[in-house]
Amino acid sequence: MSGIKKRKRIVVKIGTNTLTRKDGSLNPERIGVIVKDIVNTFKMGYEVILVTSGAIACGVSRLKLKKRPSELPEKQATAAIGQPLLMKVYEEHFSEYKIPVAQLLLTKEDFENRKRYINARNTIFTLLKLGVIPVINENDTISTEEIKFGDNDTLSAMVAIKAEADILIILTDVDGLYTDDPNKNKNAVVIHEVKRITHEIESCAKCSPGSGFSTGGMFTKIKAAKIAAKSGVETVIANGFKSNILQDILSGAKIGTRFQKEEKTIDSKKRWIAFGAKVKGKIRIDSGAKDALIKNSKSLLASGIIAVEGKFDAGDSVAIYSTDGKELARGIVQFSKVEIEKIKGKKSSEISKILDKSDFLEVIHRDNLVLM
Repeated sequence: MSGIKKRKRIVVKIGTNTLTRKDGSLNPERIGVIVKDIVNTFKMGYEVILVTSGAIACGVSRLKLKKRPSELPEKQATAAIGQPLLMKVYEEHFSEYKIPVAQLLLTKEDFENRKRYINARNTIFTLLKLGVIPVINENDTISTEEIKFGDNDTLSAMVAIKAEADILIILTDVDGLYTDDPNKNKNAVVIHEVKRITHEIESCAKCSPGSGFSTGGMFTKIKAAKIAAKSGVETVIANGFKSNILQDILSGAKIGTRFQKEEKTIDSKKRWIAFGAKVKGKIRIDSGAKDALIKNSKSLLASGIIAVEGKFDAGDSVAIYSTDGKELARGIVQFSKVEIEKIKGKKSSEISKILDKSDFLEVIHRDNLVLM
């Protein structure tokens, strides 16, 4: 397996458990080891973007709380206290090597809003051009449930896409994706390479060992790898406690779990539909419509729609679900929720009579639809 060529761009995501001690407090010594690894990679000619967790953990430690808060206002408060402490530690360690760092705090809105998306993207590119390492975290101090990623694994995948990275490296406290929970099954082994993320792979993620102080877990990391793969970014999940882990990964060593990027990646417009646009509603379809979308790459017609949820207008993004509750696709609708309620289950030829207009025959055109 060949390594990544020099002067490529990588995103490194560090999880909370990789940065903290067993009691949840920040571990500056551990961060120092990771920073040295990043610096060595940087000096080899790579452009490095760091996505870090740990703000809330820092706040919890400073306030001497017994556990991570569960209510949103308390999470926001502890993040506000912890974020400058976390950034201070990074600044101190990187300054030892005379490498400047910059802090970027993002929310989902920075990806959903096209103008903000471009502004953040331009900032990242400018920092890289100046030889600065961007340090990115979710802006937990202002994030509400509506604008939260919920985990930095997903954020790191979105950053990798935004920054046009070549590889996303997710460092955690386990060796990679296992076939089963190694704490319960002594025969469980690490899956070193995944060519395609299937339901079986996702099932392995659900039974992999979890993390005590983090908000993610292996399942969110697989989700991140899936997002990255569809956008042409390779992903590696590996143990951040191993020395020189980044160099080993970039040299192509058989370490951690490497997820290949998909050969047929989606373009920037469909990438935004799939991962950037805010989903305003749900459309449930029958088996015939499911086959038309997945097997035949057809548009979504009104005749295959069973039910509609949410509140949306024409031009909004919606998720498409099968009868068994699995998300199949996302797309931009050409009718409002009220209009779809009237035409669901009807033939396309009946739409103009029902709605007294005939602008479109498809509820979602295949050019505005992405299979998930």
